[in-house]
Amino acid sequence: MMIALVNGRVLSEHGIADGQAVLLDEGHIRAIVPMGALPDNMARYDLRGGFLLPGFIDVQVNGGGGALFNDAPTVETIRTIGTAHANFGTTGFLPTIISADLDAIKTAITAVDAAIEAGVPGVLGIHIEGPFLSSARKGIHDASKFRTLGTEALELLTSLKRGKTLLTLAPETTTPQTIRALADAGVIVSAGHTDASFDIVQNALRSGVKGFTHLFNAMSPLTSRAPGVVGAALDDRESWCGIIVDGHHVHPAVLRIALRCKGIDRLMLITDAMPSVGSPTKSFALQGRTITVKGGVCVAPDGTLAGSDLDMAAAVSNTMALLGVDLSAAARMASLNPATFLGLEQALGRIQPGYRADLVLLTEKLDVLQSWVGGRPLLAF
Repeated sequence: MMIALVNGRVLSEHGIADGQAVLLDEGHIRAIVPMGALPDNMARYDLRGGFLLPGFIDVQVNGGGGALFNDAPTVETIRTIGTAHANFGTTGFLPTIISADLDAIKTAITAVDAAIEAGVPGVLGIHIEGPFLSSARKGIHDASKFRTLGTEALELLTSLKRGKTLLTLAPETTTPQTIRALADAGVIVSAGHTDASFDIVQNALRSGVKGFTHLFNAMSPLTSRAPGVVGAALDDRESWCGIIVDGHHVHPAVLRIALRCKGIDRLMLITDAMPSVGSPTKSFALQGRTITVKGGVCVAPDGTLAGSDLDMAAAVSNTMALLGVDLSAAARMASLNPATFLGLEQALGRIQPGYRADLVLLTEKLDVLQSWVGGRPLLAF
């Protein structure tokens, strides 16, 4: 049955529009029409003056709702994580497994395939972050899991049957030929946890690297005579950069510099969220270490950052406050940009006829009132 979402402030390609009704049918947006054009007998859903935006897409979600994908790479874990993040407007996500043995990665891929087949709301694929990383920029990753990317790993990384595969690797740990083979097989390759030189990254970009994982964090910095990974990322016009806008991972001034270099259309918000998001429990175990949320930051006992306690609604709000952009721009960085990065921009990331009805409703204070995945409400309004 077709339903009209009414009395909302709708984010269109031209900005926030009032007086428009969004018609949903069979999980998709069928039309956007003036309120006066609605038939009197059409079912209506009152948005109560809230902002209706495309649903947020998060390409780096380690956990949520008390669950960690590394700990239990199962369909139920994915469902728990998705439910937790839907409360914060995330309608599409990649469950993320950090550096692990190949058997664990195989189990995670199998779980994501099964979750998509079972119709778990919001699952768009998998993010495999490591284990092909640099020990010099390991961050919270367990370096004992690191390995070279050989034939066995290549076959595994290209084995997902449904959805998208995003792989974070350090370009200096592999070859341009391997990067090209991954990209040609449909894997989205991102550079992260890398100490590579500017020249190595440039070559990797030419070979198929499409983006950078949590820009500035766990990568060689920009200096006057050694531009490093950060310099390569900011210098390249076509690559995508994920950023964690929590006020802790990256200084706001540095994020504003990245915005001026890359522009609105090449930055995407990510959370790198851990199990504490959407959970009252603010400590958890990660590969044998106890991680605690302190002042909004997830840290190991030695002070190493371990993902984040950030959700996408907060990331959008922070982006407006810290980067000085409006809601339309912040929402683009949380929806259309990651959709485009994943190659899903013809189906997700916009409120337009023909697009899947993945939507989020926010109050004026940017609190989430409702999320929809495929036209299905996920919250009680």
